[in-house]
Order: sequence, then structure tokens, then C-alpha cells
Amino acid sequence: MILSMSRRALTAAVAGLLGLAPGACSAGPPATGPPAPAPASAPASAAAGGLAPAAPAARPSATPRGHGWTGGDIPVFPPAPPPQPITLPADGSVPYLSRIPTTQPVAFLTIDDGYLKSPEAPALLAAAGIPVTLFLTTDAIHDDEPYFARLRDRGAVIEAHTITHTELRGRSYAFQRREICGSADRLGQRYQRRPVLFRPPFGTKDATTLRAAHDCGIKAAFMWKETVHKGKVRYQEGHRVQPGDIILMHFRPAFVRDFLAALRAIHRAGLTPALLEDYVPA
Repeated sequence: MILSMSRRALTAAVAGLLGLAPGACSAGPPATGPPAPAPASAPASAAAGGLAPAAPAARPSATPRGHGWTGGDIPVFPPAPPPQPITLPADGSVPYLSRIPTTQPVAFLTIDDGYLKSPEAPALLAAAGIPVTLFLTTDAIHDDEPYFARLRDRGAVIEAHTITHTELRGRSYAFQRREICGSADRLGQRYQRRPVLFRPPFGTKDATTLRAAHDCGIKAAFMWKETVHKGKVRYQEGHRVQPGDIILMHFRPAFVRDFLAALRAIHRAGLTPALLEDYVPA
């Protein structure tokens, strides 16, 4: 699996709470100015439908660096183990997970929304060489959709996060289906792969959300166990990332600090970043 690669050894490498904690999604674009972000070959295992996303580009021979980071700031991880996909329900719904049920030494980094577009993110993702999943709101990215293609080209996988970032819980089936299907359709058209994973805004959902997601071709929906905001990791349980945990951060002004804080927390726990899509059957 190309996306679940470890850090190559010739260079140093370049570069929460449940609910509405500081790390959880905001209802609209943040008030402050922009935070975070790309070409390569496709992984064999990444998600069903459409073209597989591209893998991280080869690392440069010189130690990479950017504004606020150098390659030495990025932890070195061992290779991720072969993934053990979860079992999907057969009841016309989708699972809703904050942790992948696995004992493998892996964790999953996810980045939401897309309102702010950090100029550092493409180089930082390429330097880190680790897989990430982007849950993108289509209204948030419309002003610069090519930016996220650059992140995809550096190994990120793009998934759905509604059209308008509105709360879905309690809304009609038709409304929820329009938000979920509409965002997946648009992202599929723009990035040549239709999303198969979904995160409801604010992490809130009801049974209708999961049924509408299923009917939109979604395989699984996701919450989180840790959030990262302004360089600080917040834990729902204990003080350490656990195997299978899903970590949430956003495209915010502190993108570089948040990204590095997430990687350090994973490294301190003795885990390796893995690709969320590899754990969801096609």
C-alpha cells in the first residue's frame, strides 16, 4: 500500500472533545485568515468507485523546510501493517465510528471543511509522506478547488462533508440526502473519484443521516476521538492516542502547528498513521 508508507531514510523529511469542542467543525468560514495544504501514482487499495487517489511524491534530496517547520519537525514512523477491513452492516445503514475497531498499531488523521487554504499544506504533506483523509464541504472549497487537487496529488484522499455545512440531525430525509449526495457528486466530478466516506458537520447525526448516507453510496460515517486546535491535542479518553483512533483537525490558521501536533501525538503513542479508506471494504 503506497499511501501507508513510512518515512524514507535518505532525508530527514520535509516537509477534543466530543461534539462542539474547539476542534470540532464551525458552522461557517473562520473569522481569521487562511491556514493549510501536492503529483504521484495511485494506491491500489484506496476506496471504491472512480479513480484511486495519487500517492505521495518522492521526497527531495535536500532537507525540506517551510514557514514554521523543517523536515526535522516531522516524526519518523515505521510502516503501517497490512490493513484489516471492518465489517459493514447489511441493514440499509452505515456504521458511525470514532475509532476503527482494531488492535493494530495505527491511527487515522482527518482534516475537515476547507474554508482556509494554507500555502504550507502541500509541501508539508509531501514531506511527511503519511496518508490523510480530507472531509470537504463543497461550499467551502469552491473558491479554490485546484488547491485540494494539489493535496490529493500529495497523498490525501477526498471524502464528503455536505454542501453547506449545516447540521443534519432532525432534518428530513430529502434534505439530508440532498446535502450528502450533492456533496459526493460534486467532489466526484471535480476530483475524478466519488467519495465513499462521510462526516456529518459537528459530528451530529440521526438514523435518517445514516440511511441517507447509505442511499448516497457512502460506506461509513465518522466521528473522532481526538481533536487538534492551535497546536494542542485534546483527548476524549485518557491522555494518549489509542489504536484505531480517528483524529480531527481543520484547515485553520494554525494548520502547521496542528498537523505536527497530531503526528507527534501518534508517534508518542507508538502508532503509525494509516489510511482510513483501507479499513473500509470497497
